[in-house]
Amino acid sequence: MIKVNNNFQLLPVSYLFSEVGRKVAAFRSENPDREVIRMDIGDVTRPLFPSVISAMHEAVDELGSAERFHGYGPEQGYAFLRDAIAEFDYYQRGLVNIEAADIFVSDGAKSDIGNLGDIYSRECKVAVMNPAYPVYVDDSVIDGRAGIPENGLWSNLIYLDCDPENNFLPSLPVEKADVIFLCFPNNPTGEAIKHDELKKWVEYAHANGSLIIFDSAYEAFVRQPGVVRSIYEIEGADEVAIEIRSFSKTAGFTGLRCGYTVVPRNLKGVYSDGAEVALNTLWNRRQTTKFNGASYVAQKGASAVYTPEGREDVKRATDYYLGNASIIRKALTEIGFKAFGGENSPYVWATSGTGEDSWKVFGDLLQNYGFSTTPGSGFGSKGEGYIRLTGFNSRENTERAMERLIKEKFQ
Repeated sequence: MIKVNNNFQLLPVSYLFSEVGRKVAAFRSENPDREVIRMDIGDVTRPLFPSVISAMHEAVDELGSAERFHGYGPEQGYAFLRDAIAEFDYYQRGLVNIEAADIFVSDGAKSDIGNLGDIYSRECKVAVMNPAYPVYVDDSVIDGRAGIPENGLWSNLIYLDCDPENNFLPSLPVEKADVIFLCFPNNPTGEAIKHDELKKWVEYAHANGSLIIFDSAYEAFVRQPGVVRSIYEIEGADEVAIEIRSFSKTAGFTGLRCGYTVVPRNLKGVYSDGAEVALNTLWNRRQTTKFNGASYVAQKGASAVYTPEGREDVKRATDYYLGNASIIRKALTEIGFKAFGGENSPYVWATSGTGEDSWKVFGDLLQNYGFSTTPGSGFGSKGEGYIRLTGFNSRENTERAMERLIKEKFQ
C-alpha cells in the first residue's frame, strides 16, 4: 500500500460543520416528531435572483448552439466577469489600483483559501485569528505548517486572540508572522473592522515582509459608515495583501459555486535563492496547472449581479438576512445572553456567560428549543463557551425559533 499524508491523522475525525450535521441528523432520527430549525451552517435560503437566472438560461442556450458553444474557458475567468468585478467592486469605489488582470475567478472562496498554500513556502509561519473559520487552520494542518496539537492549540501556528476585551480585534503578533489570515466582517464573531485598525496590519506586513490573506466574503453586509469592505481601501495594501471574495452569501451561489481572488501584480515574494517574483505570476501558473476555470454558466450568472437589477437584488437579499440577524441578537439579549455581531454580518456570536461547554449549549438549545447552532469551540480555543447563529434561514423560521426561546425561557 502507498504511504499517505500523515497530517490527516492530526485533524479531528470530521470537519466542524459535518459534525454539527451529524448530531442534528441523529437528533431528528431519535425525535421524528420534532421540528428542527437549522441556524448553524451559513447556507442561504433565498432563491437566485431573476437577473441571475435569466443570464444562466442565456448561457445554457449558448452551450446548446454549435455557433455559440463554449468549451474550456480561461482559467483566470472570462473577461466579461473580471471586467465587471474590477469596475463595480473596486474602480467605482475609488480603488483604482485593482484591475481585471489582478482578478482570478474560481469555484468559491473555500477552495482558494486552501489552494493559496501552493504558492507560499512550507517554511512560512502562519497566523490565524482565534476564533476563526476552521478552514484556515485545517488547511495549514494538511499542508504541514501547523505543527502538532498541544492543549487545544497547534504548536507552529501564531494565534491572534479575539474576545470582548479587545472588541474581537486582534493585537499585532509579537513574533514575526509570514502569512496572516484576517477575516472581516468576521466569521464567526460577526464583528467588523474600521480603517485605522486595519491600517496597523498593512503597516505590520510592510515592516515584516508578511503576506495578508484577507477574507472579505461578507463585505456586502456592511452597513456601518467607516467599516472596511476591502483591504485595498488601505494605502499600500496592494503590495502586501491577497483578497478573497465569494458570490455565495452575496448572491445566493452556495449551490452554484463562484467566487474570486485578487492577487495584485504589485505583490511580490522571493524564492529561496533571493530571486523576486510576482505572486500574481505564481497564482496564474498554479491555476493554469490545477484548475480549468469556473463554469461558463456560473460566470454568466455572476456577471448579472453587476447589472442595476442585480445590484438592487444583492441589497435586498443582504438586508433580509441582516434583519434575521437582528431578530436573533435581540432575542438572545432578552434572555440574558451576551450577543455580538449581526450588524455588518449575518452571524451572531453569543454566550450565556455561565462558562458552559459550547457543545453542551448546542445540545441544550437543540433539545429544549428545537433549533441548531454552531458550537464556538469548533472555531478555536477562544470560542469555547460561545455559539454562532446564522441569519441565513427564512424570516418565518428565524422568528419561530426565537419565539420558542423567549416563550419557554420565561414560562
